Amino acid sequence: MWSRRQFLNHASAGTAAFATVNARGLDRLFAASADAAGRDPLEVAQDEAYWRTVQEAFTLDRTMVNLNNGGCSPAPTVVHEAFKRYLDHSNQAPSYYMWREVEPGIENARRGLAMDTGVDPETMAITRNASESLQIAQLGLDFKPGDEILTTNQDYGRMLQTYDQRVLRDGVKLTKISFPVPATFADLVKRFEQAITPQTKLMHFCHITNLTGQIFPVKELCAMARARGITTIVDGAHAYAHFPFKLTDFDCDFYGTSLHKGLLTPIGAGFLYVRRDRIEKHWALQPAGVGQAKDIRKFEEIGTHPAANHNAISEALVFHRGIGSERKAARLRYLRNRWAERLIKHPRVVLHTSLDPTLSCAIGTVQIKGIPTGNVGTKLWNEHRILTTPIVHPEFEGLRVTPNVYTTLDEIDLFADAMEKMAKT
Repeated sequence: MWSRRQFLNHASAGTAAFATVNARGLDRLFAASADAAGRDPLEVAQDEAYWRTVQEAFTLDRTMVNLNNGGCSPAPTVVHEAFKRYLDHSNQAPSYYMWREVEPGIENARRGLAMDTGVDPETMAITRNASESLQIAQLGLDFKPGDEILTTNQDYGRMLQTYDQRVLRDGVKLTKISFPVPATFADLVKRFEQAITPQTKLMHFCHITNLTGQIFPVKELCAMARARGITTIVDGAHAYAHFPFKLTDFDCDFYGTSLHKGLLTPIGAGFLYVRRDRIEKHWALQPAGVGQAKDIRKFEEIGTHPAANHNAISEALVFHRGIGSERKAARLRYLRNRWAERLIKHPRVVLHTSLDPTLSCAIGTVQIKGIPTGNVGTKLWNEHRILTTPIVHPEFEGLRVTPNVYTTLDEIDLFADAMEKMAKT
């Protein structure tokens, strides 16, 4: 783990105008993290004094219980202030300050993300969200009629719609695999392996699904595809900074994610990893100059855009690594298990998410049999101001519940109490 000085030097590297980092909100966090160093993450996960320090780093509306952090999460105060600082500076004279002083900060964000994920910075494109990242990957591949794309019927709707368009425009075949919730790694690998045909040119799958929080065996699936000459696109929208991993573990061709979920950046930040040998021949979503053919930055060509969003990534990395990936994941699983282990004791409750730590983390999807999921979510909001996400899939339904590092035990218990009451009555 980096020292506090290394974090701050990393975050402040770049343009001279922003050499001073607003670190006041990090002092107590780094002191608490130093005290926690060397302790078992599972032990730290239950240390409420430590997590109170983390909770104080956010400016929140505590009149509601936000258990929909899977969609997007609030940024810590120090990250949000950095975002506003860059935005204010740009606004003084955008044609000068934004392009000459703020925009170059994207290179520091690129280096930081590459360092955290274990890849070369020249394979890391900074985008606005996971959808943009993945659509760059999806729409930049050459297909001919009859080529097959293999995915699942639980992949993200926007990504499936993108393939639907390729079916209409290019005459490709789209095959969507069904799988149970929850599923095992062995079963998921078997289902993909059995679905591969000589026409399969692409495998697209989630690292962790947005519907139930099912983690996929990404390394095994990528190895299977590579052995057969099949391209891989991994949807990591909910995975990065949620639980620890390195992109070098997977050997995938493309990996796209949002950063306003697990990394807690301001809304409007993401990245796309592209395997180096794929960059030159992959079409950019918006055309770039011929001189950029081998440059990862060709995937960032979107015209005029705000620079503050991507500059705040560096501050978010400082905050994230200050907590530590292992401690963060352990805390998220602890919060999820606190409500899930209570509710699954009731005969009317069905949990569509495995509690095996290799198969899930913060996200849990739960159903009360006999009550429409939308009604459960509405009742939670109307009576307790608890925000959740109704999931209605053709094969299952339930409430998606996603706490975050700022979530308190009292908030988790309030949710569990309300759900128990509905399950009983």
